Amino acid sequence: MKGFKIMLVLLMVIALPLAASAQKAKNVDELAKMYDVSSCKQCHAKIFDEWDKSMHSRSLFGSKRTMGGFKGMIEAGFMKAYGKLGVKEIKDIKLEHFAQCFKCHAPHIMKDGTDELAQQLATAFVDGDAATLKKVGINCIVCHNTKAIVHKWQDGEPEKGVIYGSKDGAHPDKTFTAMKKTAIIGEAVMCGQCHGTGPNLEFPQPSQCATAYGSYLHAYIPAGGTETCQDCHMKKHGKGHLMPAHGDKDMMKDGISVNVEASAYKFLLKAGDSIPKAVVKVSMTNKAGHRIPDG
Repeated sequence: MKGFKIMLVLLMVIALPLAASAQKAKNVDELAKMYDVSSCKQCHAKIFDEWDKSMHSRSLFGSKRTMGGFKGMIEAGFMKAYGKLGVKEIKDIKLEHFAQCFKCHAPHIMKDGTDELAQQLATAFVDGDAATLKKVGINCIVCHNTKAIVHKWQDGEPEKGVIYGSKDGAHPDKTFTAMKKTAIIGEAVMCGQCHGTGPNLEFPQPSQCATAYGSYLHAYIPAGGTETCQDCHMKKHGKGHLMPAHGDKDMMKDGISVNVEASAYKFLLKAGDSIPKAVVKVSMTNKAGHRIPDG
C-alpha cells in the first residue's frame, strides 16, 4: 500500500508540467503573455523594429481592410449567410469557426486559443478595436518556433524553449534557451505555409484565399525563376523583417513587383462643341514571381 502511494505521488508530480503545458489562453492578454517577444528587442533591435512596422505584426487588422473583412465575415457570414452554423450572437462563436482565417492570420491562436478568446477577438473585429488585435499578431515566436518545421514526421514537432533559425547553439533568453537549425528558414516553403496554394478545401466552408505560393510554384519556377520569397521581400532594399509587399514604393520603382506606366492627353475643343474630356492610359505589368495581390 505504501509503495502504491509513493507511485501515485510520483505520477502526479510527473503529470503536473504536462497539464501546465496543455493550458489554453482564454483571453487576449493570456495569449499575448504566452507569445511575448519583448525580450527579442534586447539583442535584435533593428529586426524587432522592422517587424513591429510590418503587416505581420498586425496580421489581424492589416491596413484595416483585414479587420473589415473579419467583421463582414462575422456579421454577414456567421450570423446570416452561414445559416447551418447556428451563430446568432458573438457568444455562439467558437474558435473552430475562424480556422480557415486563423490558419494564416493567427496560427498560434488555433494552437493555443479557446472559444472564449475567439469571442473576445470577434468583439474586437466588430468594434474596430485595433489595439486589442495588435496584441496577438504574427511575431518572432510564430515564425521561429510554431511554424518553423514543415516535415514533422521526419523532423518532429517544434520543441518548447527552442528558437529555430540558421544555426545551433545556446540562446540568451530566459524562455527560449536554445537555437536549432531548420531546413526551411531560407526557403520559399517557409512563407508558403501561409501564402498558400489556393482554395482551402479542407475546411467545412472552403475559401479562395492565399495563392502566392501556388502561383510561384506553378508559373515562376517552371519559367526558370530561381529567387525565393526571402530574396525579394527581405534581402533586396535591405528592409529585412519589414517584408514589404507589392505596394512598397521601392519594389514598384525597381520593377520588382508591378511596373506602372501612364500617359494622358486631353481634347481642347471650341466652347459649345461638346464637353471637354481627358483620356488616360495606364499599363500595369506584373514583374513579381507570383500573381498579385495575394488573398
